[in-house]
Amino acid sequence: MSQHLDDLVEKLSQLSVLDMAKLKEKLEAKWGVKAAVAVAAAAGGAPAAAGAAPAAEATEFKVTLEGPVPDDKKISVIKAVREVTGLGLKEAKDLVEGAPKDLKPAAPKAEAEDIKKKIEAAGGKVKLTGL
Repeated sequence: MSQHLDDLVEKLSQLSVLDMAKLKEKLEAKWGVKAAVAVAAAAGGAPAAAGAAPAAEATEFKVTLEGPVPDDKKISVIKAVREVTGLGLKEAKDLVEGAPKDLKPAAPKAEAEDIKKKIEAAGGKVKLTGL
């Protein structure tokens, strides 16, 4: 059993951050749970201090296009979505019209904020969710 776990750890260590985020989402969906880190566990099991410890700031974010997009802004938002995702015209149009939709399942903070600025400048709304 220990060798099996070691092999699994090795395989998981080879995943990219994007693949890890996708794996996390699939496991959450399959098991019907939400992955979260307990503050006490992250602190090595030490008892909590008198006040609640502030959560560590997320470094990876899920970027979600909020909907609906106003009709007069739809074309500019589609262009911005194409720019940040690399999607074709039809795929970007379908994504914008089907909002809320994820633009990126996992992006570093700087990239996520850049995407948010571009989409909001085009007239869309973006929600960043820390992973």
